[in-house]
Amino acid sequence: MAHKKAGGSTRNGRDSHSQRLGVKRFGGQWVKAGNILVRQRGTKFHPGKNVGIGKDDTLFATATGFVKFEIKGPKQRSYVSIVPSETSEVQQVA
Repeated sequence: MAHKKAGGSTRNGRDSHSQRLGVKRFGGQWVKAGNILVRQRGTKFHPGKNVGIGKDDTLFATATGFVKFEIKGPKQRSYVSIVPSETSEVQQVA
């Protein structure tokens, strides 16, 4: 009668997948509307001009242009903005 003896239970064996957070597009990079800029927990970076924020605090571009990181305001917060360029507006029309 082939069988294994009782091996007892193991306490490990659980693991979670990495969340892949962080900055996805850096300053000066050209992005299209809808591109994800930052995946974060909480608002380490705040949305600036032409940037939206999702329910999980993900920042995304609402316009086509170049990414710009800046620190401003009395609390010295980090903001991410999209600076639209003339060439990007032409690309959208075409």
